[in-house]
Amino acid sequence: MKSVLVVYSGGLDSYTLLNKALSSFEKVEAITFNYGQKHKIEIEYAKAACEKLGIAHEIVNLDLQKILAGSALVGDSDIPEGNYDKEKMKQTVVPNRNMVMISVAASLAIKNELDYLWYAAHSGDHEIYPDCRPEFIAKMAEVLSICDYHKINFEAPFQDLSKAEIIKVGLDMNLDYSKAWTCYEGKEKPCGKCSACLERAASFQAIQVNDPLDEL
Repeated sequence: MKSVLVVYSGGLDSYTLLNKALSSFEKVEAITFNYGQKHKIEIEYAKAACEKLGIAHEIVNLDLQKILAGSALVGDSDIPEGNYDKEKMKQTVVPNRNMVMISVAASLAIKNELDYLWYAAHSGDHEIYPDCRPEFIAKMAEVLSICDYHKINFEAPFQDLSKAEIIKVGLDMNLDYSKAWTCYEGKEKPCGKCSACLERAASFQAIQVNDPLDEL
């Protein structure tokens, strides 16, 4: 039985990836991390989606707030507003976040004897986030293939796609993107001002489709 563990934040990219996994694997599980992020609402979105899809779902608490507090997503500083400016967006980098999460996820995949580990890095992440770049993905794949007696195949299927292209993939699967959270602010409604909101809006506009979260 071909199986996969998906690192699932509850966001748009990983929501699409999770559903793609359902059409590609016989067994799909998901793992979500609470690392002290301000936008914990994404965890609730992840939980709801997995319950609806009937997917085994682990929510892991990483008590790393003191270590990761230099990021605007975790610390006391404000979430930067405005478009994806490189220097501004560096404020949202959570140091080594993906490597920590992928390592923990790999342990779960090994314990459950799953074949693949997927995460949703995409091409728009490359410039800002070092742990989303192709070279990082390639090196992690090498390490995870030899880290245990049980080999893990680590992949980022969307690494060459833009967010707009990911949305197209999801719409071809008839996904409801009101079930995916994006905003960095942890409020009931998207702020519409942070870079994550603006990137999402621009991606929907690029393919001339209305974002269902606009109706919240």
